[in-house]
Amino acid sequence: MPIQTGQTAPDFSLFDSAKNKVSLADFREKSNVLLLFFPQAFTSVCTKELCAVRDEIGRYQNDHVQVLGISVDSVFTLAKFKEEQHYNYPLLSDFNKEVSTMYDALYSSFTDMGMKGVSKRAAFLIDKKGIVQYAEVLENAGMVPDFTQIDRKIGELTDSEAV
Repeated sequence: MPIQTGQTAPDFSLFDSAKNKVSLADFREKSNVLLLFFPQAFTSVCTKELCAVRDEIGRYQNDHVQVLGISVDSVFTLAKFKEEQHYNYPLLSDFNKEVSTMYDALYSSFTDMGMKGVSKRAAFLIDKKGIVQYAEVLENAGMVPDFTQIDRKIGELTDSEAV
């Protein structure tokens, strides 16, 4: 069942590219979280999307948003991808496809090469209380999430936290 805004985000623990265990619960009460699921490291659209976020990371940090990239790539692949692209936020390996499945962000078939079980491109903004404030799962891997809407929602969260 698709994740909806207003519901509690499913908790998870995954390993990052440095082999550290990262849990969504680690950020509860500390930071809002922007989960960005992406199909595969080193592909053109994924690289472009994640580099755009990398280049704007200061804005996310100023708004107390922790960005987490998630794909089914191995920690080793993600480590090389992060190193080459100088990503300044964690990339998490969902190698077993459990989190992508929980968030209904998994292609049953991907590309004309018959790949199965690749993360869909998706974005989830989760507030400090663990509530989903924005959810977007794209069927077309060539598209990117609506960062204008995500930024608007981040602004609303930041405004409500300032009160």
